[in-house]
Amino acid sequence: MLTKSKRKNRKLKVTFAMPTIEGCQQLFLVGDFNEWRETATPMKQAENGVWSVTLELEPDREYQYRYLTDDRVWHNDWAADEYTRNPYGSHNSLILT
Repeated sequence: MLTKSKRKNRKLKVTFAMPTIEGCQQLFLVGDFNEWRETATPMKQAENGVWSVTLELEPDREYQYRYLTDDRVWHNDWAADEYTRNPYGSHNSLILT
């Protein structure tokens, strides 16, 4: 799930959220905004099990991203704005700011 709100500094505040993933002890948000560094953006898990993290992104851009579990399983965000093929034979999630 994505939640977007505009900031006074023209940036877009985006909260990325992912429901509980069985067996996952840590979830990471990986994408264009962190140069696809796998552990650069750890997510926090709420008491209800939902993982989330909030970023400020530049407006009028398209960002590709995916979620990565601690056991190295990739997940898409099924609430993303769009999807695009990646060079690994699957798809990346897209957010349009």
